[in-house]
Amino acid sequence: MYLDIQNTSVRYPGQVAAAVEAVSFGLMQGDIGVLLGPSGCGKTTLLRAIAGLESVAAGQIQLAGRVVATPALSVDVGLRRVGMVFQDYALFPHMTVAQNVAYGLHGLPADQCQRRVQEVLALVDLQSSRASYPHALSGGQQQRVALARALAPKPDLLLLDEPFSNLDVELRQRLADDVRNILKRANTTALMVTHDQQEAFALADKVGVMKAGHLHQWDTPYAVYHRPGSRFVAEFVGRGVWVPATLQMKEGQLRVHTPVGELADPQECPLPDAYKEGRCEVLLRADDVVYDPASSVRARIVRKDFQGADFLYTLELDTGLQVLSLVPSHHNHGVGESVGVRLELDHVVTFEAR
Repeated sequence: MYLDIQNTSVRYPGQVAAAVEAVSFGLMQGDIGVLLGPSGCGKTTLLRAIAGLESVAAGQIQLAGRVVATPALSVDVGLRRVGMVFQDYALFPHMTVAQNVAYGLHGLPADQCQRRVQEVLALVDLQSSRASYPHALSGGQQQRVALARALAPKPDLLLLDEPFSNLDVELRQRLADDVRNILKRANTTALMVTHDQQEAFALADKVGVMKAGHLHQWDTPYAVYHRPGSRFVAEFVGRGVWVPATLQMKEGQLRVHTPVGELADPQECPLPDAYKEGRCEVLLRADDVVYDPASSVRARIVRKDFQGADFLYTLELDTGLQVLSLVPSHHNHGVGESVGVRLELDHVVTFEAR
């Protein structure tokens, strides 16, 4: 494991609860990890501990085969070979793009420094802006300069703290794809923190979901979405509604009975004996509830949100239960209309009934 976090805790003086409590996860070399969670969950504190900006109260942090932090040991920030990209970019306004990128290359001969600056500017596609000053660049270009500066010294690990938070939504999504491609081309191991799920899924090889200092799950984005390890992860990742359900084996097939209809033999679902009398709750996300005019299951539209290609309908069943459905926007129905729906999902997320 290239980055290995073992039972690591971080505590602040005067606080009873730890900011980070017994967190463990790892990253292979060249992988991109993202810590996802609400504000105050401890993700930035953990990032700072890895960088050497916070002390470790328990556990161990190992990077590239070296132990860099324990309660008794803290390798100096400058010796950890860790690069950082911040929310505000922290570019020097009086320096050109090339000078900003060269800032972290102290000690290199001038010709090697210039060659490395040219390499990383090519990597982030900013060769033509090397003589420009930060104020003349767009937000996305400034972010790429900050990335180039952090990559220039060839760090063992790159840390990114909410790097897209100052950008508009469309640019954030596009830049997240660009940053992933840049990091992969550079074979850089990276760890980012964000509260934005789309950014996390666009960038990450592994996603960690945190709450109140605890890491609830560390897995691939696909597994976090389809096989959440806790009810909190299931609710935090994606939008959905919990509905009562009963699991039953019938004629050798697993049946999942819900108020929105029945699922026959889904690919991934616990067996009935996992719950008392097979009773549980199933998470239905908006893409699990499919518009179907021929369905016998009817629901009344109580809200519609236009999202361009789709409407997000809030639907109410006769029982009063409400679910969400993502429907192509050419099916333009009014609030109060009754529409047919059916279930379409293979990965059934279940938890104990509350």
